[in-house]
Amino acid sequence: MFGYAAHSLALISDAVHNLSDVMSLLLAWGALWLSGRRPTDRHTYGYRRASILAALINAGLLLLVVGGIAVEAFDRLRNPGEVAGITVLWVAALGIVINGATALLFMRGRDTDLNIRGAYLHMAADAAVSFGVVVAALVTIWTGWLWVDPVVSLIIALVVLLSGWDLARDSVNLALDAVPRDIALPEVRDYLAALDGVSEVHDLHIWAMSTNETALTAHLVCPRGTDDAFLHHVCAELSYRFNIQHPTLQVETDGCACKLAPADVV
Repeated sequence: MFGYAAHSLALISDAVHNLSDVMSLLLAWGALWLSGRRPTDRHTYGYRRASILAALINAGLLLLVVGGIAVEAFDRLRNPGEVAGITVLWVAALGIVINGATALLFMRGRDTDLNIRGAYLHMAADAAVSFGVVVAALVTIWTGWLWVDPVVSLIIALVVLLSGWDLARDSVNLALDAVPRDIALPEVRDYLAALDGVSEVHDLHIWAMSTNETALTAHLVCPRGTDDAFLHHVCAELSYRFNIQHPTLQVETDGCACKLAPADVV
């Protein structure tokens, strides 16, 4: 409302970005609620992957916002209009305070949960965007340069794009069951292969069950067999070393060849 009244695309862009953030937060909270529901006969893992879906939608919203801002900014560069700089200045300054305070609330969990990281990036980018709008308002007031407002809008679009690119990449990878980027599969394979009594490791898969929980399946060839204590130890080490909370290990002996043993078989 203030953006239209002040004829400021930069302020409108900031407001649209804030609106997309509110929708993103609602999606994140909804995904958190779904992920806490119990498994069913149909959904045996529960609804943990709802958090990945929410992160993917959040990334898509960011890209849509970038496109809309960029299109309108280029139009304003061709057809500039008067901007009420004082109104833009005060509204954007208020945005810095609100968005900065909200970003601080998400700082603690941003490194462990993709959804929280997405919310943190949204809020931090919003604070930066509002700061840019304040600068644009000051320059417009002092110089009367009407092109500053759409140029700042393009900078806002770039900030949003950069803040959302990693989120988009990670959420797409997780949706495709890729190995989470903080886990090196060769290191996990080397650890399992070096275990006492293990002669071979095959059919190793690592994927994200949610934005903060990782699963693993693997076949371990143990010619002498093994016991429950060995499996408990390996599972504990996988959690400690690689943050893999849901491992499933199949122990095999040399007595029967496994059909999944070739490395190129999924």
